[in-house]
Amino acid sequence: MQAADLVVVAAAVVAGAVNAAAGSGSLVTFPALVAAGLPPVGANMLNTVGLAPGMMLAAWTDRRVLRDIAGLVWLLPIGVLGAVCGAGLLRVAPPDLFHAAVPYLIGGAAFLVAAQPVLVKRLRRTGNGGWLYPCVFAVSVYGGFFSAAQGILLLAVVGLCLDTSVPEQNAIKNVMQGLVSLVAGIFFLVTSAIDWKTALILAAGSAAGTPLGIRLVRHISPNVFRIGVAAFGATAAVVFLFRG
Repeated sequence: MQAADLVVVAAAVVAGAVNAAAGSGSLVTFPALVAAGLPPVGANMLNTVGLAPGMMLAAWTDRRVLRDIAGLVWLLPIGVLGAVCGAGLLRVAPPDLFHAAVPYLIGGAAFLVAAQPVLVKRLRRTGNGGWLYPCVFAVSVYGGFFSAAQGILLLAVVGLCLDTSVPEQNAIKNVMQGLVSLVAGIFFLVTSAIDWKTALILAAGSAAGTPLGIRLVRHISPNVFRIGVAAFGATAAVVFLFRG
């Protein structure tokens, strides 16, 4: 195994643990893939494909919580449509434009990770249930285009629009995030040449890290993971910005 593969394995394990504990593991794997030599657009596609199985696994673990949530089924086609739109937008966008936007996408995602508690607290339910579907569609488009911090945006939307418990909000987030990643990943597999070796390394590493994150979160505050991911993302954004 080459050094670049070891970097990807380590990043995938960390991302799996982070996703299980706090979310936004993509902020770890995306910079690692670029550091391993992949172009930004290819790294973004591969990141989506490789981490999708782990996200679907997280959604499956929440299936019992989801049984009592009425109306969730109507969010699924909206998520599929948004994911296809976002993934299609990435495919037609000029690579140079995406490359130039990377520092700001990562920096914005890092800010959302850092601001998550304040954001979710301020956006409590205000009776704006009518905004649920358009907001979920917008977040799904974003997730199909660039998946980092998608879960935080979904939590904010669900907290704003639905009168549900925190476990139910997290379950909805996991389902929609997993669905969007799966659909976008399939889109990229059909329309692009994906490095299967690296995708499998990502998937295996993420799956290995998931139970680690579940165990650690019982003893360590999720805020530790959140702050660590935000700091890593902010650093990566600065590096990408000055690298050009």
